[in-house]
Amino acid sequence: MPSRPSRRGFTLIELLVVIAIIAILIALLLPAVQQAREAARRTQCRNNLKQLGLAIHNYHDNFNSFPIADVNGSSTPVSAHARLLPAIDQSPLFNRVDFNVAYNHANNDFARMTEVPAFRCPSDTEQLPSTLGGRNNYYWNAGNGIVMYDTGLTGQPAANGVIYHTRKIRFSDVIDGLSNTAAMAEKMTGDGSNGISTPRTDTLQPGTYPNTADEAQQQCNAVVASDLTKQGYSNVGAPWLQQYHSTNQYNHVLPPNGRSCMYPPGRIATTANSQHTGGVHTLLCDGSVKFVSENISIVTWRAVGSVNGTETNGEF
Repeated sequence: MPSRPSRRGFTLIELLVVIAIIAILIALLLPAVQQAREAARRTQCRNNLKQLGLAIHNYHDNFNSFPIADVNGSSTPVSAHARLLPAIDQSPLFNRVDFNVAYNHANNDFARMTEVPAFRCPSDTEQLPSTLGGRNNYYWNAGNGIVMYDTGLTGQPAANGVIYHTRKIRFSDVIDGLSNTAAMAEKMTGDGSNGISTPRTDTLQPGTYPNTADEAQQQCNAVVASDLTKQGYSNVGAPWLQQYHSTNQYNHVLPPNGRSCMYPPGRIATTANSQHTGGVHTLLCDGSVKFVSENISIVTWRAVGSVNGTETNGEF
């Protein structure tokens, strides 16, 4: 009888080689997949800012100013974000906002707790306590100074950004040019605890009283971030309904992706930052969006932050 052909299977060594090759291919593929996903998230983040830019222009067409951020002089005002809701297909939510009371009034509980996708960068995954309310990653430019509110600080100039409590800013007030002035920029949400040191997102409290942006930058960078006694504010980014330096407004004091610091009473250096490598998306007043490098000249960055500084901007 003719002999049957023998069947040869994989040896153990061959099997291990195949497994090793598959593992290497997966290791090479995963970073590419992650990069593709981040590129998609980054594009969505940019598109969110573009939509907010269109909303700002629609608002200005109707009311001849940037959205205001004040509720009858309240110290806990409803945010300028709330006034953009109809222009981003959120009219039902807009109708639930009571602009005649503070953001944390019971009348505003529904709106305060609602997550609005247009206010969220998908690259930012930090989880704040849900009790704080809906989160926000897009902050209004409050200017290149260290005063965000009218506190009567001697010798401190008023804020020179697009949002300032009790004052309406019009496009005509942006004498530096709409294409040369920031309207909004990204900011990551915080870790939600003053018992944790997260230098990238914490608002630190140096305990000093700077009189200039340069002093504020120097004193902020000098803080030992691991010293929990220097924690100032960690609930950064929520709720979007509150107009506050750690929920809705940033300063052009430190460069993008730098630290944020608060210097009570009234001195602030909240800084734009993002999960995107190398910089932050910035919405200009003309509605365009630029990715601004974290290595931008601080002189140029501060120039972009003022509406009326008559500075000459460098490349950014």
